[in-house]
Amino acid sequence: MSTTSPPTVVTVSAPYGAGGSVIGPRVAEALGVPFLDRAIPTGVAERLSMPLEDALEQDECPPHALDRLLHSFASLGPAVVGTPMHVDLSQLTVADATEHVIRERIAAGGGVVLGRAGQVVLKDRPGTLHVRLGGPADRRVRQAMAIEGVDRATAERRLEQTDRAREQYLRQFYGADAKDASLYHLMLDSTAIDVEVCVAMIVQAAKALHAEALAAAT
Repeated sequence: MSTTSPPTVVTVSAPYGAGGSVIGPRVAEALGVPFLDRAIPTGVAERLSMPLEDALEQDECPPHALDRLLHSFASLGPAVVGTPMHVDLSQLTVADATEHVIRERIAAGGGVVLGRAGQVVLKDRPGTLHVRLGGPADRRVRQAMAIEGVDRATAERRLEQTDRAREQYLRQFYGADAKDASLYHLMLDSTAIDVEVCVAMIVQAAKALHAEALAAAT
């Protein structure tokens, strides 16, 4: 029997401006695991033999792609049984391939997964820490302006579009609400708590949960 312990895994759900793109990589570095962000659409492109640009366009359903998808799902509930002829199969295929890539990559060496419904895809994996970052919209706008170097109008527009896209992705493919506290072990207002403090809290929680899972398995 192998004595190799399973790798540490953290999923991070973050609305626009919550700092997921900053906190995620720092958590991964502190834990010594990969930050699985760009690697996910790259893996999807390889799995589906499609250009990387196409995979990036459909990654987590950005607003323009989401609008086409929601038109197809207009008459459907959150749980889809069977696939009606009018559903955009390419979108469903990308979502399915994203799940496979996430599972393959974390099995290979653990990692920090930002978005992509990781909190649902990996909900049954023992020792996986699920984190939700957030904060009031006005503070997220200000934080996005600082992180991305954009003006207020651009940040406000991106917040509305990106939040909507990410919430609908989770709802349409998994019937879940991104704001549902039961999906997470840890919820942080990352617009009020310093980034380094957020990172330290997540790392400590991830190590503790991982250790508990290992102890329970022995």
